[in-house]
Amino acid sequence: MFHTESDVVFVKGLTVEAVIGVYAWERAITQPLLIDIALETDISRAAISDDVNDALNYKAVCDDVSAWCQAIKAQLLEHLAGQIADKLLAKYSCHKITLSIAKPTAIKQADAVGVQITRYATAIEDKPVVSKDDDA
Repeated sequence: MFHTESDVVFVKGLTVEAVIGVYAWERAITQPLLIDIALETDISRAAISDDVNDALNYKAVCDDVSAWCQAIKAQLLEHLAGQIADKLLAKYSCHKITLSIAKPTAIKQADAVGVQITRYATAIEDKPVVSKDDDA
């Protein structure tokens, strides 16, 4: 299913009704979005403790993503995907996210159209080392 060397917490087929689209008629209705999320994280602590407090809570992820989709009211799936990925990386302990968002009712001749993105958490840079020579 996933080709990774990391642990993955995933959500497959999350359905959210949201305002999405560039046309005036799309801005006046909600449309279904199908969302798949793979959050690469270390699950070893939860695997040992069997405590939800040590886990990346997929229920909370689903609740947040649903709320964000409804609040953002993006025109483009690309924008919505980027916003959601940024919010997930900021809120949850994961180092990589792969996210796909599909509009199953957008094109009559297709099962769905959409986007898939991958984003990485930014590494915290260490402070530069100051040598004695720099004090002069």
